[in-house]
Amino acid sequence: MRYALISDIHANLPALRAVLADIDERTDIDAIYHLGDLTGYAPWPNEVAALLRERAIPGISGNYDSTVATDYKHCGCRADTPHDEELSHLSFEWTRSHVTAETKKYLGSLPFRLDIRPFGGHVSGPTITLVHGNQTLNTVYVTADRSDSFLEKMAKDLGARAEDIICFGHTHKPWQRVVGGVQFINTGSVGRPKDGDPRACYVSLAIDGSGARVEFVRVAYDIEEAARAIHESDLPDEFAEVLRSGGAAALPTER
Repeated sequence: MRYALISDIHANLPALRAVLADIDERTDIDAIYHLGDLTGYAPWPNEVAALLRERAIPGISGNYDSTVATDYKHCGCRADTPHDEELSHLSFEWTRSHVTAETKKYLGSLPFRLDIRPFGGHVSGPTITLVHGNQTLNTVYVTADRSDSFLEKMAKDLGARAEDIICFGHTHKPWQRVVGGVQFINTGSVGRPKDGDPRACYVSLAIDGSGARVEFVRVAYDIEEAARAIHESDLPDEFAEVLRSGGAAALPTER
């Protein structure tokens, strides 16, 4: 089985369309899953949600999805400066005021985690667990510098065993590591990368009897289309620069 894992689309419809087109051209992809944060920072929250529903792509709730759905006081994003904090609130309030009732209902229906058994569950084999942040909250940042002990606790709390795979997003920076036989994969971001590469990022994950193979796939898309739409909306212009810079101007900082 080979899965495409997409995360942190953040209402960037041109990026999502480009990624889905790339996936569709790969005839070996058996299923697509999303890891949350469908909304925020760009002006297509309803269109992104509608496209995922049209394509029947299952997935989980990111912090932006659950906070919008429940009218929480903020998005659960982390900011380093008062200006960054102000921008995060502006994005959150814009998103809350522009999502339709249908989109809000859909966001609220997304589960916190998903477990996938590639071999069907009637025989032994690895489990792929999808979460947005960590095992407790979708607002926790699981970054590449997290200690082995942190990841071991994450695996234990999720019930993961050696050869299982835990996938997550939220930081917008792709990485992978094996700790205690469990593979940890941060899928990066489709719509708002922050690793210095402005191209959309997703993961191709292949599972067979010999183990798991991970590919971080980068896809070019029309960034200027997204930037223009941000400039034409009431969203802060800084969000367009985040897309153009691949996160060098990323606000709020995620760590």
